[in-house]
Amino acid sequence: MTGLRTALGMTRSLAIYHGRPWRQRQLRRFYAGLLQPGDLVFDIGAHVGNRTRALRAACARVVALEPQAAFAALLRATLPRDVTLVEAAVGARAGEAELAVSRLHPTVSSLAGLPAEVGGAAGFSHVRWDSRQRVPVTTLDALIAAHGVPAFVKIDVEGFEAEVLAGLSQPLRLIAFEVLPQMPQVARSALRRLDRLGRYRFNIVSGEATVFDWPEWRDARALQAWIDSRRPADGSADIYARLERADG
Repeated sequence: MTGLRTALGMTRSLAIYHGRPWRQRQLRRFYAGLLQPGDLVFDIGAHVGNRTRALRAACARVVALEPQAAFAALLRATLPRDVTLVEAAVGARAGEAELAVSRLHPTVSSLAGLPAEVGGAAGFSHVRWDSRQRVPVTTLDALIAAHGVPAFVKIDVEGFEAEVLAGLSQPLRLIAFEVLPQMPQVARSALRRLDRLGRYRFNIVSGEATVFDWPEWRDARALQAWIDSRRPADGSADIYARLERADG
């Protein structure tokens, strides 16, 4: 039964993220508008690799991070050979941690205590985190030391985004991180961390869209107001942070 649930979860993720080929083309065009050919990108939380593939198709050099063993094996077998796969989570400190895994809904597997935070909440009432996995943890600083300074970091780690940014000690040109409306404190913590690193301006992409919500990039105060206005029933979104000036 354990293997069957894992297989069903993987099939679900593949259908969601690879079952719409037109969306991959939209993602590629979106990323191509943000990046230059040859830019280095970190995909933190690669899952089934749809974002990694879109970034690669936009001519980026990609380092993909995925801690779930089954999905790391899938990526190892299917990603282009010039994508660097790191089978680890990313956090504030290097070491090991326990990943709460939903075998039927693996896209919401998390290091962040997500079951306690959102279990039963809107959008999560059907999810059961029914497995645990010990995973290695690295940091953004360690990844930079190993691979170079990225032009873009995409972070989608189900409530652990602020911890990922806590492991970064220098401003980066462009960062995107998911925000769950059920966990606004994570977005607030991430915003405070970015404010300590440099002066950023922000934009929003709702859900799985491939266009920005706002016609112009806004300051931290506007982003804070947006975070505070969110309700638990709202969908997830990605916050994009574009560096304007280093050192606050």
